[in-house]
Amino acid sequence: MAAIKIENLSKRFDGTAAAAVHDLSLDIAGNRFVTLLGPSGCGKTTTLRLIAGYLRPDAGTIHVDGALVSSADAVVPPERRAMGMVFQNYAVWPHKTVFENVAFGLQIRRLGAGEVRARVGKMLELVGLAGFEKRLPSELSGGQQQRVALARSLVVEPRILLLDEPLSNLDAKLRERMRAELKQIQRRTGITFVYVTHDQAEALALSDEIAVIDQGRLQQFGAPREIYARPANRTVADFMGQVSFVPARVAAVARGKGQAILEGGGTLALALPPGIAAGDAVDIAVRPENVRITPRGSAGSAALTGKIVEHTYLGNANAYVVMTVGGARLQVQTHPAQLLAVGEVVAMELDPDQCTVFGRAPG
Repeated sequence: MAAIKIENLSKRFDGTAAAAVHDLSLDIAGNRFVTLLGPSGCGKTTTLRLIAGYLRPDAGTIHVDGALVSSADAVVPPERRAMGMVFQNYAVWPHKTVFENVAFGLQIRRLGAGEVRARVGKMLELVGLAGFEKRLPSELSGGQQQRVALARSLVVEPRILLLDEPLSNLDAKLRERMRAELKQIQRRTGITFVYVTHDQAEALALSDEIAVIDQGRLQQFGAPREIYARPANRTVADFMGQVSFVPARVAAVARGKGQAILEGGGTLALALPPGIAAGDAVDIAVRPENVRITPRGSAGSAALTGKIVEHTYLGNANAYVVMTVGGARLQVQTHPAQLLAVGEVVAMELDPDQCTVFGRAPG
């Protein structure tokens, strides 16, 4: 149950103008499943490799349970960090059986044959591969090979397991099954998992906490529900799934609440972030599931009016794009039975408790 403390971490590679990781600080508690989430090239894998000890930081420190393991002056080698690593491409040895792959780390530690057999057997049972000991990787599916890589990392009993997009090569259904298994394994073992992905759904499904990273900088760190429902800035709001921004102007402010006049009609009373004053132009971020299409005659004072310009049937929902009278492009999801036609004029109500307000930059 190792805790990781990252303070003011920076790393720049030769020939690049911007730092891959810039002044990043993060506290990861022990026995947690934490995901580093962000678009390609944002610095999440570099951060993982810094934690593993494969890279030396240019500035900042990394401590594990209070012990310094990385700084600009010295780096504890990876093999002395009691960490395991699972890679995107599995990295299993094609000429070794499942048993031999998993046993390798124990054998180089010179454990007795009996203990190796017992620990490998227990680990293969944990990852659902009991009975596969004599098979070669070529005789396994992609998901089974990923489980071999996971078992090989876990069998040496690391304090921390680092996972670099380990499910990205799997098909959609297998990824869902492996997500559930990874979460269960983390709960059963109590090992601290640090997981890298660019997949928002994966991060939301797996994590105790998510660190959203963009351009080498930490944007927000918190529980999945907090990250999704209360994004700290536009970058997080836009990256974490679908979101629409509705222009508005604040008419009045009192005790942290504001009355916002929406462009295109309607008013909305909602919580405001610090620094927003009456008269300020703002954008209201809202998720598709928090917009309700209503009959035009029954719409309340908070309603927007617009025309449906796109419709996509998703099976469990209908996805609509509505162009509002004020010019906002609003994404809306409805029950699959609520069918509306492209070109139809509709009224929409936003749930004020599920909206986030961002100040608008001048110009």
